[in-house]
Amino acid sequence: MRSSFLPIAAAVVLLAGTVSAQAASYAIDPAHTYVTFEISHFGTSTNRGRFDKKDGSVELDRAAKSGKVSIVVDTTSINTGFAAFNKHLQSKDLFDTEKFPTMTFAADKFTFNGDKVAEVTGTLTLLGKTNALTLKATNFNCYDSPMLKREVCGGDFEGTLDRTAYGMNYGIDWGFPKNVRLVVQVEAVKQ
Repeated sequence: MRSSFLPIAAAVVLLAGTVSAQAASYAIDPAHTYVTFEISHFGTSTNRGRFDKKDGSVELDRAAKSGKVSIVVDTTSINTGFAAFNKHLQSKDLFDTEKFPTMTFAADKFTFNGDKVAEVTGTLTLLGKTNALTLKATNFNCYDSPMLKREVCGGDFEGTLDRTAYGMNYGIDWGFPKNVRLVVQVEAVKQ
């Protein structure tokens, strides 16, 4: 009985080592990561903007179907393509970047569809307030980068947030919507 136990124990140890080897850390690639937002403008057109500076990390264990993500966005880097609009967005009316120069998305709940990340649930901290936010994946993939010679994982994620939950109430009385569409295109390089 002892002799049959040893091969089984060895197999369990090897399998455990293989599974834990699947967990990996990734650094956000700022050249392939974009954080953008969209909000309706009087129901006529859509105002769009992006944040040019962001940093973060991802821990991903595809075997265990789990992970963590942390993305820090420099709100002073807001860019709509129009300087006057950027300045207003940075003002106390909206992002109040002098007082709150960053917003952070942190998540530790990953939902998978097969071997692909389907959504990430966590919290968004903006203007000193933290609320739950789920970003759904509209695209997810991992590939071996021929340029970096490392694995890269990422996708397109989107969600909707109620800006008034963060105290961003500017324009509500004029009919501006409270809901903002947040789109995060992210690629992260295995470390």
